[in-house]
Amino acid sequence: MYTIALGPEWLSPDYLISHFGLIGILVIVFAESGLFAFLPGDSLLFTAGLLVADGQYITQPLWLVCTLIVAAAIIGDQVGYMIGKYFGPKLFNRPNSKLFKRENLDKAHEFMDRHGPKAIVLARFVPIIRTFAPMVAGAGTMKYRTFLTYNIIGGIGWGAGVTIAGYWLGQIEFIKTNVEPILVGIVLISVIPVVFEVLKARKESKAAAAQAPLDAEGQAPGQRGRHAKR
Repeated sequence: MYTIALGPEWLSPDYLISHFGLIGILVIVFAESGLFAFLPGDSLLFTAGLLVADGQYITQPLWLVCTLIVAAAIIGDQVGYMIGKYFGPKLFNRPNSKLFKRENLDKAHEFMDRHGPKAIVLARFVPIIRTFAPMVAGAGTMKYRTFLTYNIIGGIGWGAGVTIAGYWLGQIEFIKTNVEPILVGIVLISVIPVVFEVLKARKESKAAAAQAPLDAEGQAPGQRGRHAKR
């Protein structure tokens, strides 16, 4: 079995699959698609594909595994959309919430604004964003029919695509003998967009903080002038 030394053991693909099999994969895919920001979902699907080919921990055929994963992904996004539609403002306006952080919602909102409806598809391949994008869609003005269409496309592309990639690449001898570093690489690559967004947010925050004193100085003469007239 394969191991990844990133994050808690109980969230590693090998732990989930060896203890819960296909059920564990489906639960994580469903939850990550619209409830909780788990990491790493991409390496979990890739590992699932590898193990379907191996036949040791997952004995179901590839077509059935992909169908169930896609269904879990689509249903998870549907739940996220409904949460955003009916409970979004209440959930994300809690200042001390560790689960529904406002900053995560804001990042997903920016992502949606930048890419439009196709963000529902692209978000599937970006950790954290894929969890909150359907909530933003539900809380915003995206029509349900539009969301459903892109949700199905994204669910198939991510759920089946990554799993099938793991299945076929896992049959290559080089991949078989270097599974662990490859999975670690997948996790690191999937984290890059998140790191980029964090650095971007920090840069914008510093720029805003530097601009604040200048704005205050610009207002000061006018304020002094008003005081002088009095």
